[in-house]
Amino acid sequence: MDGLPEKFDVIVYPAAELRGEVRAQPSKNYTTRYLLAAALAPGETRVVGAATSEDAQALLRCLADWGAGIERLGEDVVVRGFGARPRPGMTLNPGNAGAVARFLMGVAALTEDTTFVTDHSDSLGRRPQGDLLEALVRLGARVRSEEGRLPVTISGPVRGGPVEVSAERSSQYASALMFLGPLLPGGLEVRLTGNIKSHAPLRQTLDTLWAFGVQASASEDLSRVTIPGGQTYRAGRVPVPGDYPGSAALLAAAATRPGEVRLSNLREEDLQGEREAVAVLREMGAAIAREGDTLTVHGGAPLRAVTRDGDGFTDAVQALTAAAALAQGTSTWENVATLRLKECDRISDTRRELQRLGLQASETGDSLSVTGAPGVAGGVTADGHGDHRMIMLLTILGLSARAPLRIAGAHHIRKSYPHFFRHLEALGARFEYPEATRS
Repeated sequence: MDGLPEKFDVIVYPAAELRGEVRAQPSKNYTTRYLLAAALAPGETRVVGAATSEDAQALLRCLADWGAGIERLGEDVVVRGFGARPRPGMTLNPGNAGAVARFLMGVAALTEDTTFVTDHSDSLGRRPQGDLLEALVRLGARVRSEEGRLPVTISGPVRGGPVEVSAERSSQYASALMFLGPLLPGGLEVRLTGNIKSHAPLRQTLDTLWAFGVQASASEDLSRVTIPGGQTYRAGRVPVPGDYPGSAALLAAAATRPGEVRLSNLREEDLQGEREAVAVLREMGAAIAREGDTLTVHGGAPLRAVTRDGDGFTDAVQALTAAAALAQGTSTWENVATLRLKECDRISDTRRELQRLGLQASETGDSLSVTGAPGVAGGVTADGHGDHRMIMLLTILGLSARAPLRIAGAHHIRKSYPHFFRHLEALGARFEYPEATRS
């Protein structure tokens, strides 16, 4: 995919400046949603400019196992959908893709005996699915699981109608039900309970339904979503927008090093919550100008600390933490407890890695704070914790280090941003890629 070893570490060399132009990669979140909706649409859909991340590949494998026709044409993916009839009796392995697993679990209620397994038992295998499974059981599904964790077997049919699902831990459970709802005879009236996390991904799911001709409505606070039943997803052609979560890392890198970086393919009117990373970096003092879909960063300006509620842009928090670690003062991200339920504990593990690099960092149950410094010493090996966002954070810090920084397990970047290092190289960064010393 990228010409690198299957498993590799990365040695990040200090960068005097970053300069050049990069086109933002396709959105991981929209790619996932569009590919699933395409499979649920009878006929042929062309997903234009689809992401090539490991998450996208995991979803395509599962959709093919369920009976979808998949053909990649250049940067596009053509999907011949199975509609409301995924192939029954299949075992699906979504790899380490949590959103993929959850979205497919919702749709599995249309089948008999779909089993979900993972070869990442220490990551996705530990992540909770119980809130979604309980909602499916209330709709009439039969579910077998290991205390709400994979492996999970789901069998339908299910009834439509009203259903509650907790939104405390993740919005993905509600999104899973939203993909299922149009295909049930009675539709769904989904009530989200608890403190709703991550409104933006829910709006992306609604946006996807509308793009595929599905009627759906939601209350202003998203606590109720109504989806009439007996609908059909409409096949067609859908272009994938640029990815703000991954681009937040490039923007943070550009803001913290001298130079000028242009990042294109980032729409100003976009439902991705991580678009807020642009505003946060500007609040920190970064010089970022927009012209159409292109952002230009004039890097090297002094940055200052901020305190922000990070719930709306959780997938950009670690990239912004790297910028905060190089800013003056103490920055705090509040209301980010869901970061503990990602590929790693993105609060505690991030605090430990920052401290390993000589920075001051602290945490509470739902917050992360870091006190900035002019740079880090480098000359050590940091742990990527098998987490693509952690690898981005450490890479940004390595570019401002005084000596090279080695990041263990850097191949996990492929989960969301397989060309991350190549894009930075195009801007003048320098890396080495020794084979991984550990997985």
